[in-house]
Amino acid sequence: MTSSSVPEGFSDLWSKDRERQNAAYEQTMKATGDPVAWAYAVWDEVVGNLAHEDNHNRAIAAQILCNLALSDPEERILGDLGALIEVTGDKRFVTARHCLQSLWKIGLAGTTRRTALLGALVARFGDCEPEKNCTLIRNDIIVGLRNLHKATGDERIERQAMALIETEDDTKYRSKYAKSWRQ
Repeated sequence: MTSSSVPEGFSDLWSKDRERQNAAYEQTMKATGDPVAWAYAVWDEVVGNLAHEDNHNRAIAAQILCNLALSDPEERILGDLGALIEVTGDKRFVTARHCLQSLWKIGLAGTTRRTALLGALVARFGDCEPEKNCTLIRNDIIVGLRNLHKATGDERIERQAMALIETEDDTKYRSKYAKSWRQ
């Protein structure tokens, strides 16, 4: 793990000044790409922002929290996975997608977290059917599973992704998901 001090400018993640917010986001995403010692110093603040009134803050919080899973030996992410899955149904679809596209990173943090994530994504794949953007949600889930499989080599992930793809009744979308898996 790196230095135990929270990076200067971390609080700018929640700034109304988009330039400051974006700079803090870039810095924090880069820093949390590897384990950091300060994860628990900011954990509750990040989780709290998953429900912020500003959708930018919700999206940022989701992405940062997914990255922080690498710095979570206490496995707190397991208790917050439900809140992240809730963000994948955000009223602002762009926010939902930012979260969906980051969730796979949780699975990099070990077998227990990978198993929990897999279960949550399988449930989300099935639950999204009545939603307006169901096919995009499902495709993002398949791409996330592909990313996780490539990063870990865990064959359970490939088997689960193939099983999810086979549940799609529409051959057009089944083909689309299969193509997304192969890319």
